[in-house]
Amino acid sequence: MECRLFTHQKIHKTVRMHSCTRCGKSFKRRSHLIQHEEMHSGDKPYCCSECGKCFVYNSNLLRHKRIHIGEKPYSCLVCGKSFVRNASLLEHQKIHTGERPYSCQECGKSFLTNAHLIQHQMTHTESFIKSSNLIVHRRVHTGEKPYFCSVCGKCFASSSHLVEHRRTHTGEKPYCCSDCGKYFAFRSSLVQHQRIHTKCFSQSSQFVIHLKTHTGDRPFSCSECGKCFITNTSLAQHQRNHTGDKPFSCSECGKCFLCNSSLVIHQRTHTGEKPYSCPECNKSFCSNSQLVKHQKTHTGERPYTCPECEKCFMRNSDLSVHMRSHTGERPYSCSHCGKRFANSSVFAIHQRIHTGEKPFSCSYCGKCFIRNSDLVIHRRRHTGEKPYLCTQCGSSFVSKSALSSHVKTHK
Repeated sequence: MECRLFTHQKIHKTVRMHSCTRCGKSFKRRSHLIQHEEMHSGDKPYCCSECGKCFVYNSNLLRHKRIHIGEKPYSCLVCGKSFVRNASLLEHQKIHTGERPYSCQECGKSFLTNAHLIQHQMTHTESFIKSSNLIVHRRVHTGEKPYFCSVCGKCFASSSHLVEHRRTHTGEKPYCCSDCGKYFAFRSSLVQHQRIHTKCFSQSSQFVIHLKTHTGDRPFSCSECGKCFITNTSLAQHQRNHTGDKPFSCSECGKCFLCNSSLVIHQRTHTGEKPYSCPECNKSFCSNSQLVKHQKTHTGERPYTCPECEKCFMRNSDLSVHMRSHTGERPYSCSHCGKRFANSSVFAIHQRIHTGEKPFSCSYCGKCFIRNSDLVIHRRRHTGEKPYLCTQCGSSFVSKSALSSHVKTHK
């Protein structure tokens, strides 16, 4: 122990002779400087053989590999939960101590980490560049849709949404790809398409994996259901659906997830961060996929068509779930009661009936709910918000179902 202390004290006494010419940071060893300079050059020489992800430092690669092998060397002494990184353990331990050292000066809300505080503070700064954008945004709350399609009767909050919607009737496709000449009805569809021509990769391993999306090569097969995947990492992530393993845990509420990306999106429900904003109505979302889905409500675009009944959908995943209504496939089985489901999200909600889990809590009264949608409707009883407006009599309602029930009284 004395030897370690002596070594540590050198940090305070040693003159740091080696300085970075780009940022001025100094190091006591030249090898540390060389390693640091790789951050500026963009060079990432340490690559994961499993997924192709690369790192500046070998230590970061070793830490990353624990995700694939499942190693979690840092354990909580209170509840026994294990973590890949010591920093994650330290954040988790705050759940037991109740410590929330980072406080918002605007509203007083406290957070476990400074990152969560910074994300939350963005919710206080939302603004609109033009007054016209504010006017359109207000219609989200009032339900006003003054622009009317003469062909199908559908109404829209802004004239630009109506113009785009009309193309679904006329077949007009004004946006042309300069690389292959293909035409699109919507600018967003063109931008997404153009990525096919411009996609680049910094690592050959990433390029090899990407090529499989074109060749259809899926060499990794699930022994449980036979589904095949391009990478072994994707297979390992999929198998968690069968095993129930959820290694990624939220430090705020303890909820666990199959993959890290789902955890990142979930954590925004605690911080209030919604980094993806709709340019049409300024409504914000936690994930890019939610924004893409929302934008189709403005354009009316439903590019995915069912070959059986010709019903159209906004997303390919929605079409895949719908197809099960024709095939009768129900791949998700409840281990408690044996009931089977076609949709994984419906299956997850059903399991909470058995576990008693109610992860969505009201910040006003503390009441908890199984579904986030139930919490959203419940909150409106505290705030007085009634975003669903009856166009016939002007009455407002907290939910779409309440409005639908009311509209029947006019018939």
